[in-house]
Amino acid sequence: MGHHHVQVSELEPAPDRPSTKRSVSDACGLEKLAAHVYEVAPGEEIPLAYHYHDEQEEVFYVTEGALHVETPEEEYVVPAGDAFVCEPESPQFAAVPEDGVATTVFVVGAPPVDDVHPYDPEEP
Repeated sequence: MGHHHVQVSELEPAPDRPSTKRSVSDACGLEKLAAHVYEVAPGEEIPLAYHYHDEQEEVFYVTEGALHVETPEEEYVVPAGDAFVCEPESPQFAAVPEDGVATTVFVVGAPPVDDVHPYDPEEP
């Protein structure tokens, strides 16, 4: 058995990200899911691009602020205490607009595969 108490604020942020990403799953060596905490300032985004996954399911749980998630159908505003779920092959782009407030989001994805594909909303 393995148990981990993780002090998220003590984790080193991932380099070269548009917002602060602290990986709980990397700190614990988890292999079946990805778990990250994002601190997103106004004007910052979570992903590196508008994208979708082949297999990975994702859950974005907003703990502070409000996250804006753009999809091909509409833009959602997800307030603190709510979650946004992305099924595989569902394009999304998560960010905090310039006029938004600092937002903290706990994101879980499974399986933790690198199956990300860029999505261009201008293409049919």
